Amino acid sequence: MFFNLLYPLSDSIGIFNVFQYLTFRTGAAVLTALLISFVFGPPLIRLLRARQEHGQPIRSDGPESHAAKAGTPTMGGVIILLAVTVSTLLWADMANPLIWVLLVVTIGFGAIGFTDDAMKLLNRSHRGLNIRIKVAAELVLAVGAVFWVTMILEAPLDHGLALPFVKSVLLDIGWFTVPFAAFVVIGSSNAVNLTDGLDGLAIVPIMIAAACFALIAYVVGNTVFTDYLQVHHVPGTGELSVFCGALVGAGLGFLWFNAPPAMVFMGDTGSLSTGAALGIIAVMTKHEIVLAIVGGLFVLEAVSVIVQVASFKLLGRRVFAMAPLHHHFEQKGVAEPTIVIRFWVIAVILALIGLSTLKLR
Repeated sequence: MFFNLLYPLSDSIGIFNVFQYLTFRTGAAVLTALLISFVFGPPLIRLLRARQEHGQPIRSDGPESHAAKAGTPTMGGVIILLAVTVSTLLWADMANPLIWVLLVVTIGFGAIGFTDDAMKLLNRSHRGLNIRIKVAAELVLAVGAVFWVTMILEAPLDHGLALPFVKSVLLDIGWFTVPFAAFVVIGSSNAVNLTDGLDGLAIVPIMIAAACFALIAYVVGNTVFTDYLQVHHVPGTGELSVFCGALVGAGLGFLWFNAPPAMVFMGDTGSLSTGAALGIIAVMTKHEIVLAIVGGLFVLEAVSVIVQVASFKLLGRRVFAMAPLHHHFEQKGVAEPTIVIRFWVIAVILALIGLSTLKLR
């Protein structure tokens, strides 16, 4: 909004010229989202605690140590959604249609997660929204967003798949673009959701991935960098770095309240929305495969659940003591802070590997 309102006045008021710089607006989005989180976080947490008499339901078959978390309110993702949405509206170029796609996906998946959290609280159970309804809603939203993106991007980017470590190769996957990209969005959303099981575990890898894609979006949207690095130029994607910056700032603010012992859990409200946001950003920047590397921790958590379920149904035995993977280590006696910090280290390493694909082509 500031860009659209103030930058046109830069010819007469020179200081407004600063709004043309993505780096300035991204940095401003980080600080704005952080400030919003700090200002509105405490009253929102008090409101959630007052409305949630017993807090988030704790699984009876989960790790015994989680019993101590009983009474902690959930739906803390509203803090993240508020901070990200307001910061993006203030600092991004709202004439860019990709920004609107991103906001619709983020808020839409946040609404699905909010409904799921509300059903869990209402039923006093870890089972929330009917799984078929939940998947159907995610599918409709993801497919609609992908169609929207294909209409915005020009050929061959609209149906192209870029490969990491390979120069200037764009595979035309035609109609398969829609189911593939929708799978990326839904898979990313639910993988982040599965990772959100310990205090602070998910939010830091989310911030790391968002910071990586802020850089990727900035590079892919700039012809100077794309020519030098020999990656595909996707017009308009540079503006996505503002949203990514807002997500980093909101994540930092939320971590203040989610650090052990957590004052609030993000719930599906936060995990589904942030995961979907990362997924659609990867689709728009043509870095879907790189997301699987940068967000490799989320992939590992999701795969551990798939392997556990498949092994039990096919062989009648479990591979892990408990799934997702972080619960396996809890059952093995590893302290929660140790698991969280080691997973953060893994997330940083995978992010560095993912960023290296920009140069190693």
